[in-house]
Amino acid sequence: MKFRDYLVVALKSLSTNKLRSSLTMLGIIIGVAAVIGLMSIGRGVEASITSTFEALGTNAIYVMPSTPGASGFGGLTGSTPTLSVDDAEALADPSHVRSVAAVAPVGSSYADVIAGNESVTIAITGTTPAYMGVMNYSLASGQFISERNMSHRDSVVVLGDKVATDLFGSDDPVGQKVKIKGRRFTVVGVLEAKGGAIMGVSQDELVVVPITTYHTRLFTQRTVSGEDAVQSIIVQAASAEAIDSAIYDIEAVLRQRHRLAADDEDDFSVISQEQILGTLQQITGMLTLFLGAIAGISLLVGGIGIMNIMLVSVTERTREIGIRKAVGAKRRDILRQFLLEAAVLSLVGSGIGIVGGVVMARLFSGFNFGDGAFVAVVSPDIIALAISVAIFIGIVSGIYPALRASRLNPIDALHYG
Repeated sequence: MKFRDYLVVALKSLSTNKLRSSLTMLGIIIGVAAVIGLMSIGRGVEASITSTFEALGTNAIYVMPSTPGASGFGGLTGSTPTLSVDDAEALADPSHVRSVAAVAPVGSSYADVIAGNESVTIAITGTTPAYMGVMNYSLASGQFISERNMSHRDSVVVLGDKVATDLFGSDDPVGQKVKIKGRRFTVVGVLEAKGGAIMGVSQDELVVVPITTYHTRLFTQRTVSGEDAVQSIIVQAASAEAIDSAIYDIEAVLRQRHRLAADDEDDFSVISQEQILGTLQQITGMLTLFLGAIAGISLLVGGIGIMNIMLVSVTERTREIGIRKAVGAKRRDILRQFLLEAAVLSLVGSGIGIVGGVVMARLFSGFNFGDGAFVAVVSPDIIALAISVAIFIGIVSGIYPALRASRLNPIDALHYG
């Protein structure tokens, strides 16, 4: 028999019991749809995180306080203030740190921001004029905090796009007043919408004040040595190639300023944006594989369903098998016939499952997660993987029933039933 003949017989056999064949394919359909949908969602999460960090540029270096000997990523705790504004000024000195384009100290504490009858609870960021360039923000209206604001400790504030909308709606907030911890601040600028979120916090949920104002009028926190403390220092290297040398210089300067002996552990952590992004991509990659493995269980269940139905089919068609063998069909012909039927079930189920998986991914892409619409990424390799696994499981599940059918004794088969 030619392959076309095998295929015609397989399709006729499956179409004879349409409901049973449809229910058998259902496991494969659900499995393929789940694999494509969930892995596409995982890829979408990875792409969203990557694009958010890439929007900040690839030359950023983050310096954060840490507790020597503490567990966690770099020993970061955030509970012990070890970094200061003076540390940031030392790092900005080109004679201390080579190949540094800008340095921005960052203080951050939560407070209510009130405008008229509207209020939001948000982290107030105290920083310097360099912050806008380091974090790759741009202005929608007004101006950013200036050196004059810094030196005069002015009560001025710059709002992120989302905060401006929440407090003032469609009106331009520039020149308006807001109240923070009972003090009145003048809005001098609004940042353009940036989209994306870092650690679940929208980049447009931002309230910026001069760091001098932050320490003298809002939040007073000092290091052990009595200097104005900051939660982090963001350093922008002059180029991606200069990051390693900049990190080396930063560590040397801070160790000297903090009077750490040669055998003392650092009381700070220096992490490049590339390292953070690599770690997050590794985590999201593992998440994607985990989601795919969970969805793969559905494919396995679907394969068991194919094996079960094929065994029933062998039993029902015992006389047919006997007759075919009696008129000259060989064992390999019977084996091929039943394997092809299993493969057809898997292939058709996979085709329908692809459509279901793409639809699932598109439905999730319509939801908003944090800031901006989440977009699931359906890539050809995910589709190819799902189809390959589905067909493989289908054929493997059909091997035992096919072997059983091919080994039937034609005389016994003719007497069956």
